[in-house]
Amino acid sequence: MKPFTLKVIRLIQSIPEGRVMTYGQIARRAGSPRGARQVVQILHSLSGKHRLPWHRVVNAKGEIAIPDEAGRKTQMRLLRQEGIVLDGSGRVDLARYLHEPEWEADI
Repeated sequence: MKPFTLKVIRLIQSIPEGRVMTYGQIARRAGSPRGARQVVQILHSLSGKHRLPWHRVVNAKGEIAIPDEAGRKTQMRLLRQEGIVLDGSGRVDLARYLHEPEWEADI
């Protein structure tokens, strides 16, 4: 597994309940500022295997980026179960819920 992938996994695993991180934020922290799409791919392919809290990752606007309605509703439900309030558009208030790890993913 590539170092970037390991760092992304570690960062996603570190997101505490009731908080979120963005795809771009994770990519930057893992050492690839332009790697947000890679983070999406890692989440898609490795969430089950590594038990990643995939629902705690949103886009830079605090929006759920899952295109299908069932997936969007599942993510919204999981976030709400953790106490995250979504606005009428299903958006997360990043000023309130964004997680900023104190460490860099330096595996």
